[in-house]
Order: sequence, then C-alpha cells, then structure tokens
Amino acid sequence: MIARMTTNRSTERVMLAHGGGGELTGRLIEEHFLPKLSNPALSTLTDGAIVPINGTPVVFTTDSFVVTPLEFPGGDIGRLAVCGTVNDLAVMGAIPTALSLGIILEEGLPMDLLDRVIASIARSAQEADVPVVTGDTKVIERRGEGGMYINTAGVGGLHPGAHLDLARIVPGDVVLVSGTLADHGLTIMSVRAGIAFDSDLRSDAAPLNELVARLLECGADIKFLRDPTRGGLAGVLADISARANVSIEINEASVPITSTARHAAEMLGLDPLSVANEGKLVCVVAHDDASKALKILHAHRHGKQAAIIGRVTDASPPLVELRTRIGGRRIVQRPYGEELPRIC
Repeated sequence: MIARMTTNRSTERVMLAHGGGGELTGRLIEEHFLPKLSNPALSTLTDGAIVPINGTPVVFTTDSFVVTPLEFPGGDIGRLAVCGTVNDLAVMGAIPTALSLGIILEEGLPMDLLDRVIASIARSAQEADVPVVTGDTKVIERRGEGGMYINTAGVGGLHPGAHLDLARIVPGDVVLVSGTLADHGLTIMSVRAGIAFDSDLRSDAAPLNELVARLLECGADIKFLRDPTRGGLAGVLADISARANVSIEINEASVPITSTARHAAEMLGLDPLSVANEGKLVCVVAHDDASKALKILHAHRHGKQAAIIGRVTDASPPLVELRTRIGGRRIVQRPYGEELPRIC
C-alpha cells in the first residue's frame, strides 16, 4: 500500500504571504472564500463587480489599506485609499461617483498624524472629483506604536465607451503601461530599510479616472485595463495569460523603469516587474489602435512616460515571456507570496 500525504486543515494557519497578491492569495480565495460565497458577480474576480440596479449597470468595489509606514515620500495611507479605490472603479470602465471611508485607529495614534491623513484624503478626493459620502470610525487597543487601517468602497456608473472583456483579447493585440513601474513599492521598502538614493524615489499614487475616461472616449478599441498593484506588472500579465488563454511577449528595453528604481530594486534584491504600483495602469488595445491610445496617454499628466511594452501572441502553452536586453528570454511568473509586506 502506498501512503498518501494529507493536509490537516485544523493545523493550517494564515501567513503574511497570503496577502501578497500572488499564488498564495489566489489559493486563499479559491479554496476558502469562493466555495462558500461564489456567485456570478464575485466569481469573475475582477477589481470590482458590475451590479444591475433597476436595469442600470453600477460598478461597486472595496479595498483595505494597511501600509506601514503611514506616511512616505509621495503619499500616505489616506491618499492610497482614495486613489486605490478610484482606480479600481476606473479600470472596470466605471465613472467613479462616491466613496465610503471606514477607519480603524489604534490607541496612541498622534492626533496631528490623524489630521494630516484626513487632510490628504480630502485633497485626493477633490483631485479625483469623487466625494467621500459616508463612513465609520472605530478605535482599538494599542498593538504597537499607534497605527491606522482604512477600508474604502466606491461606486460608479459604467462608462458608455467601456467594452472591457478578457475574452476579447486576441493574438496581435498590444500591451501598454501608462508610466514608470515599481516606484511605489520601492519607495515604501527604501523608507523601511532606511536607504537613501541620489535622486528622489517617490510613490506614484494618483487617481487615474480622468486618464481612463479619455482612453475610453478616444475611439481606440480598449480591451482590458488593470492597475498593477499587489503582484505588480508580472501579476497582471500572468493573470491575463491564464484567464484569456493567450501568451504575452514583452520587451525588457521597452518597460519604463527609472534608473533610481532599477538601482533600488537591485540593492533590495527585488524584481521591479513584481513590485506594487499605485498610479499606473496596464492596457491591452487592438493592434491598429495602439498608437492612438499611446498618444492619449502621453497627453495626460499621469501618462507622459507611457510606453508600448509588448504584444499578445498565439504561442503555446500560454505564458508570459520577457525578451531581455541582451537577447535572452525568461518566463515572467506571478509572485508566489509577498516580497513587500503591507505595501498598500
């Protein structure tokens, strides 16, 4: 008789890596959440759900933010909360209209820090032109030096020009990014590690709803949008490949990464393709419309460094492949766990 190894669920525990947006996050959702909660809206596993209300499609999303430190170059937990939720709505093809704000405060949090974060939330909401219309506040006992956790939800109507669907992606389509990658995650990690660089490394956190609206209104055949947060560009491309059953080839020399970010990634031993971004988007567009979409991105303040980085192919089996600067090739995979804890 051959003994079989079995897993005792009663001894399993949640690990920090389960929250990293990689393979372990996928397993957590598929094995523990979906079996009990599955429904047509949830099972798409997109950045939000399209819910019909009185015959009108409404996009709904929610997100939680647990970043440390609470403030960092280029932003803070409040700006992340607003931009992250607005962007999740925008890449679903929605016109964001309202946000909720739930805050959990630890005893001991300095009031002046709380005031700065709330002011940042107000500025970011005004920048995005999406008001905070409801909220909730809780205070818990001290667990550290005094922290803060934020949950935001957002709603919006579906943009009439949005026809986003992974099933529409075909070989020949072009992959674009709206700007330099890895700035946010590397900023957080460098602050934690106490590392300084010759030039400023700042979070890219920004609301992208105006930029997305211009893309959807330009007449280009936009097939897919996603903001590459946890798991970074690698996670998004691996998800497209797996779910659309296509291969993607990207050119390393075309991927926009600043020299500072590249240097920081090398020092920290990180792959910039797997690092979180908070103010960038990945776009898949029909081949004939790629130049039109790129022009729209370049004309916007949040897309000036946009670039075409690759294309969809019919190579089999489906995978994501990177053509390196020296002419080699390597497979780009979704991160397994989490390289940077509490990055957003």
